[in-house]
Order: sequence, then structure tokens, then C-alpha cells
Amino acid sequence: MRSRTALLLVFLAAAGPALAAPKAPPAKAQPAAAAPKQGNPYRLKTGAEGKLCLDCHADFEQKLAQKSVHTPVRTRDCVGCHNPHASDHGKLLADTGGQICARCHGGMVPASAKSLHAPVSEGKCASCHAAHASNFKNNLLKGGAELCAGCHKKLVDGIVAAKVKHKPVENDCATCHDVHGSATSPSLLKKDAPDLCVGCHRPDGAIFLKKHMNYPVGKARCTTCHDPHGSSKPGMLYDHVHPPVARGQCSQCHEPPGSPNRFKPKQAGVELCKLCHTPKIGEFTAKARVHRPVLEGDACLTCHGPHASKQAGLPRANLTVVCGECHADTIKRQKLSPAKHEPVGAGECGACHDPHSSDSPLMLTGANRVEMCGKCHDWQRHSSHPIGEKVKDPRNPNRTVDCLSCHRAHGTEYAQMLPFPTTTDLCTKCHESFKR
Repeated sequence: MRSRTALLLVFLAAAGPALAAPKAPPAKAQPAAAAPKQGNPYRLKTGAEGKLCLDCHADFEQKLAQKSVHTPVRTRDCVGCHNPHASDHGKLLADTGGQICARCHGGMVPASAKSLHAPVSEGKCASCHAAHASNFKNNLLKGGAELCAGCHKKLVDGIVAAKVKHKPVENDCATCHDVHGSATSPSLLKKDAPDLCVGCHRPDGAIFLKKHMNYPVGKARCTTCHDPHGSSKPGMLYDHVHPPVARGQCSQCHEPPGSPNRFKPKQAGVELCKLCHTPKIGEFTAKARVHRPVLEGDACLTCHGPHASKQAGLPRANLTVVCGECHADTIKRQKLSPAKHEPVGAGECGACHDPHSSDSPLMLTGANRVEMCGKCHDWQRHSSHPIGEKVKDPRNPNRTVDCLSCHRAHGTEYAQMLPFPTTTDLCTKCHESFKR
């Protein structure tokens, strides 16, 4: 009998709903035991990830009311960024700031970026973003250009002062720039010029062509003439404009716009510049030492922009950049030096060197090094080691003692731009009797 009953039960269970007895009302489901939260390395109880934190950090109620709240804060997942017990990092962060952000926001930076925003490359996300909440979009600390001005004050001040405004710049820097990094372009640009510019400006338009003297400049680099951040010159030209450009006389240097070689200069190298600057070039070549770029290759165009520039004299960029293209070792030495020579750091190479020619060694602007240094360093007028034409260098009787006998103008790895680790090491090179 028992075996029959067992067989019957097995049969009914296998037969399925068609043969099953009518269902009883479903019992109320019992809550299952809570499984450990995936990614819960601290095995915290429910609510301890963040809700419990608000019992002590009551000020967060105000942050939660702001317009933009960071997702871990909104979902009360404080342990997504903080270690609840102890940490080697400030504010109990579970890792360095940049590393924590990358856990969720790793895709914000292009894999092979051509340019990176400095705070991003340094892992300083909190330089721009509020970690918990903000009244600005994307948890930014401030809005628009006001935020960028925190680091780029000089640039933003120039934008505000410009009489001719660039509308995208007035709207938001992010109109043209990828704020984290650009995969394709320098300077965080979304696209490089002219591709970025022609997104708004039609180079085949009648007005555009007329403004450019009918030269088809649609594929030219717009920023050789125009300041993309705004200018006080008509047409947003840079503050210093080559006179032929300012007068719309492009054909003074280039072939006419209807020519098959319309962008080709009428003459090559220094011969082109001689058409206007013959007296000046004559002055350069009359001196004992002439800077090689003045006469070789592209000549003047090696250092100068032919159209417009931010700086007087039309250099292609800050002189630290221009001079650094050939003298990279000198610029690098200054950067590594604990003592900075101000003219080098400020890009004022011309304070000591003549960029075109000179009768003095090293293309110096003055014949007497002591007098030249004395223009800034007036200490020699009241207290100084014996220097000058009458003081022979004990190390080499063919030389006299001057400022460069003890200092290196572009910096060294030692203090006060000395060529030796200590003043004792330096002085005893001449004063050997004091060696110990």
C-alpha cells in the first residue's frame, strides 16, 4: 500500500499542472536572507554604505539639495569612494583622487590623447569638480569661463578686455575644447584648425572671400592671423599685424589670387623680406656675428610670423618657444635649475641676446658682460667680488673675471646658478690655498 501511494505521488508531480490538484491561495513570501552586496569589500550591513553616514555628517543634507549631486552620494554609496575604517589618503579616500574617479569615469580620457588637460594628467579631478554636489552642471565648482579663469586668468582677462568678441568663447570654452583631453588635436581642441573653424564659418561664402582678398583660405590655418579668443583688432586679428596684411595687400608678398601658385611667396627666404626691410637687414649683416636663421633657409620666417602675432615684432610665439626649437637644451636647463633667471623664464631672451646679430660673443646685447648684468643686478655697485677687465682669471690668464666666471646665466643644478654644489667648491678653484 505504501509503495502504491509513493508511485501515485511521483506520477502526479511529473504530470504537471494538468493533473495537479487546485492551488491553495499563495502564502505570503518570506524575505530571503540578504546576499552580500556585489562589490561590497567591507561586508557592511544594509544602509551602512552611506545612509548611516548621514547620522554624523548632517551637513550633507544641504549638499543633497544642490542641482547636481554625484551619483554615489545620491545613492548613499559613500564607500564607493571612502574607506569606512582607515586610509593612507586624506578624507579616508580609498585611493588617490584620480584613481577613484577612473573607476567609474575611465572613459572620459581618450586612450591615445594628443593633448591632455593638466589636472586630468595629474589626477586632480577635484580642481574642476566638486566630489559630492554642486549647483553647476557636471558637478563643476564654478560655471563656464569663471572656472577656467582659476588657472587661465591671463587668457580669460584678455577675453573680457577684447573689443571684438568670438561668440563661441562668450558662450563656453567647451564649445571648441574637449575639457579632459583631445584624441586628435593640440590644445584640447575638438578638431584642429581649420576643420574646427569651418564648422561655423563658410570659407566659400562671398563675404568671407572678400575679407580675404579672394584668396581661397579655407584650408589655411586660421590662427596664423586670427586670435580665436577675441581681439581688439578688426576681424579678430592678433594685436600686432604685419602692415601689408593690415592694409589688405596680400599680393605684396604672395602671387595674385588668380594665380595657380597664389600662396607662393614672390621670392624665397630673406630676399622676400628685403623688398621692404633692406636697411634693417643691412644693419644685421654688418655686424661681426649674424644669427644663422637670418640668412639661411626660411630666413626671417624661421622666427617670425608673416601675418600677425600676439607679441610685438611678430615672433611666431613666446620667445621661450621660438628659441627653444633650436636651443632646447638651454630651455630645459633653466626648467631644471633651482634658481631661475627671470628673463629666461619670462621668454625675454632679447634682454641679454640680440636675436639677429651682434658684435659681442654669444650674441650678447652689450660688449661688457659686467655692465650688462648690472642693469638688473645693482649689487655690484656697493659690494662685489673683484671683477672686470683688470682682474685676470687665475684658471686661465687669457681671460678676465666677470659674472659668468662664477654663474651660469641659464641655470645649473645648484643654487644661485653656480657651476658647483657649494660656494667652497667654487671659490677654491681659484683660491687653492683654502682647500681642506
